[in-house]
Amino acid sequence: MFRRAFWFTTGAAAGVWATNKVHRKLRKLQPDSLAAQAADKAVETGHRLRQFALDVRAGMADREEQLHDALGLSTPAEPRELPAPRRAVLEPQYRITRTTGPHGLTGPTGKEDH
Repeated sequence: MFRRAFWFTTGAAAGVWATNKVHRKLRKLQPDSLAAQAADKAVETGHRLRQFALDVRAGMADREEQLHDALGLSTPAEPRELPAPRRAVLEPQYRITRTTGPHGLTGPTGKEDH
């Protein structure tokens, strides 16, 4: 009697466990769940890519510093200012003379310096 009860209980427990396992898998395969999983993976991938980019940037800065030290280049202690803008005075290359007609300037005379 105890043997039958033991096996009946063991079989019922195994059936409940298997049913729950199948239902969990079915819920994971529903479209909403698949979309959520894809979104989670995309966010995780984005974080990994960002961390990779930060690591690459830090490595580049370290390598640049090593190269500066190896080549004897020193970074200036104070940032240098840009020089003041210069205004160039341009001389006109061509002098155009215009004839005056009854209504003011009419156009080139054909005697311009070229």
